[in-house]
Parts: sequence; C-alpha cells; structure tokens
Amino acid sequence: MARKTFDASVTDFAHAVGLLIRHVRAAAASNELSWTESAVLGRLEREGAATTAELARAEGVKPQSMGTTVAALEELGLIVRSPHPTDGRQMILSLTAKGAEVRRNVRSQKHIWIEQAIARLDKQDQETLFAAGEIIHRLVENSLAASPLEKSPVEK
Repeated sequence: MARKTFDASVTDFAHAVGLLIRHVRAAAASNELSWTESAVLGRLEREGAATTAELARAEGVKPQSMGTTVAALEELGLIVRSPHPTDGRQMILSLTAKGAEVRRNVRSQKHIWIEQAIARLDKQDQETLFAAGEIIHRLVENSLAASPLEKSPVEK
C-alpha cells in the first residue's frame, strides 16, 4: 500500500479533528443555542461582564449581529444588562445563574460524550490519543508564536 503524501495526511488530520469537534458540539446541542450564543456565554463566564461592542470585537462580528445574539440570550434569561459604572450610554452584560447553569450543562454533556467515546478505545489507542492531545497542544502553542505567513518546513 502506498504511503500518503504529507498534504493528504494533513487533509485527513484536519478532517478528523473537524469531525471530532462537530460530534462534541452535537453532544451538547440539546440546549439549542447557536454557536455565537454559546461563545458569548463562554466568554462572559471566562472573562466576566462586557459590553455588546466588546463582545462583538472579541467574536469578530458586527455590533448589530451581536445585538441580536444578546437580545436572544437576554430573552432566554441567560444574561442580564446593568448600567455601565462609568459610561451612562452603555450597558454591561453578565451571566445570570441560569446562564451559568446552562454553561455547566453544556460542558458536562461534551465531557461525557468524549469520555464515553475514548472509553470504547483499547488502552493502547487511549494512550496514543492522549499523547496526540499533548502534541496538538504544543502545535497550537507553537503556531501562535510563529508568524501566520511563515512557510511550513515542507515548503522550505
């Protein structure tokens, strides 16, 4: 059997990671939040209260689009608006107790799915997968430190 080219291997790897991400997301899809809504809840949980404009910049969307997302989350009772402490023209958004609970449930559902999927692998595959996780972590850290336009080692 012919060995795959580096390019084909990269493509297969990216496809496999994409499938994993989609399945993990699907495991928590019962909360029926959009990707942006989930991202906003996660950001508010990790970084604390923010304005709509700050969330829009952080998520790379237009303020009007973020306004729609914020309105939906507010209607669901997952976030709450309060006056900005220094700028009376702005409102600060933060998670409600219900929003924090939804975040915990989503994380738990994702963790359970991946834990069960990994448990179905034999011990050797589990060890290989965990080692690959460490390599992926380094890959991401190294790519953040490198210039995005830097040529790959294969191209040099």
